[in-house]
Amino acid sequence: MSAQDHPETIRIKLHLWRQEGPDQPGSFQAVELPDVSTHMSFLEMLDVANGRIAAEGGEPVCFDHDCREGICGMCSLVINGQVHGPLEEITTCQLHMRHFADGAEIYVEPFRAGGFPIVRDLVVDRSGLDRIVMAGGFVSVNTGNPQDANALPIAKPKADLAMDAAACIGCGGCVAACPNASAMLFTAAKVSQLSLLPQGQPERGSRALGMVRAMDSLGFGNCTNEYECMAACPKGIDVSHIARMNREFLRASFSEPEQA
Repeated sequence: MSAQDHPETIRIKLHLWRQEGPDQPGSFQAVELPDVSTHMSFLEMLDVANGRIAAEGGEPVCFDHDCREGICGMCSLVINGQVHGPLEEITTCQLHMRHFADGAEIYVEPFRAGGFPIVRDLVVDRSGLDRIVMAGGFVSVNTGNPQDANALPIAKPKADLAMDAAACIGCGGCVAACPNASAMLFTAAKVSQLSLLPQGQPERGSRALGMVRAMDSLGFGNCTNEYECMAACPKGIDVSHIARMNREFLRASFSEPEQA
C-alpha cells in the first residue's frame, strides 16, 4: 500500500510495559486507540495514549524523548521486539503510524540490558554510556586553535571513517539488540573516531584502555559477532569499528604496559 492510499486514521491496540521501579515487577497494560492519525509520529501517538490513560484516571506511562529529530537518541524503545521499530536506520521519533496496519497490536517495551537498569515504565538508565565516554572519549590535550584545524592534513578515507563513527548518537540501541547486551559498537565508534584523527593521537593508548575497561566494569557483555548491533543502529555504524577498537586495545596493552 502506498502512502497515498493509506487511510487517514487507524485503530490500534497498544501493550505498554508498566513498571514502578527497578526492583518492582512489571507487566503490560493494554490501551486501545480507535482513531490514530497516520500522520502522527510514534511519540505523538504515545502522547495520545497517555491522554487517554489520564482521562480514565490512570497514571500516564513514562517514556524518554527530547529532540524528536533523530539526533539525540533519547527516544529509545523496543517496538514489537525490534529496537526503534520495524524500519531500518531511524530512531523511534522518526517512526510514523502510517507504517502500521489498521487493527495492529503493538507491544512497546524498554531497552533490556544489564547495563541499562529500568527507572520506570519505558525509561532506562543509560548513564553507563556516559561513564564509558568519561573514561577517555575526548581530547584533553592542546591540539591548537580552531583556525588550525584546516591546516592539519587528513586523508579523505580516514576523514570519512571518522565521520561515520562520529554519527553515533549514543542511543544504546546496539546494546539492546545484542544478545550479550554488549556496548562494543558504541565504545568502538567513540574510540575509532578519535584514533583516526590527528587530534586523538596523544591519548590514543590511554583512551582505548580506559574506555574498554570502563565498558567491562559496567557489566556490558562481549561481542560474539552477531551483527545485531549494526542492524539496529539508527545511524548504520559498521561493525568494522569494533575490529579497529580491538586493535587499538591490543596495541595499547603492549605499548603502555604501566596501564595494562
